Amino acid sequence: MNIGEISTRSGLPAKTIRYYEDIGLILPERSENGYRRFNENDLHRLSFLGRARALGFSIEDCRTLMALYKDEARASADVKQVATEHLTRIEEKIEQLQSMHDTLSHLVSECAGDNRPDCPILNDLASPKACHKG
Repeated sequence: MNIGEISTRSGLPAKTIRYYEDIGLILPERSENGYRRFNENDLHRLSFLGRARALGFSIEDCRTLMALYKDEARASADVKQVATEHLTRIEEKIEQLQSMHDTLSHLVSECAGDNRPDCPILNDLASPKACHKG
């Protein structure tokens, strides 16, 4: 398969596939004239990486997960640890986003949204204490 075909079949843009090659996540064969030649194993790896990235795993997490996937002697506990650490980061981000949502929601409800210059949103943004929040 060429890069266009594997892009279509994997659902990943060609640019992403080239990036994964540049950083060593995949290593397609090269023809004598230098063109990439992808096979079914490459398609499987790209599908694996696409799914992992869709779940928000970092590139380094993907490296770890790919190595664990290839290692038939792996322990599922090692895979679970990677996923659990990622889940913890997601939960922390959700908490941060919820705090941002709550604060902004409060400020929007306090703003009259009329022709007066007074604006609680701008006042909060200009507040020195606002610079030190999470």
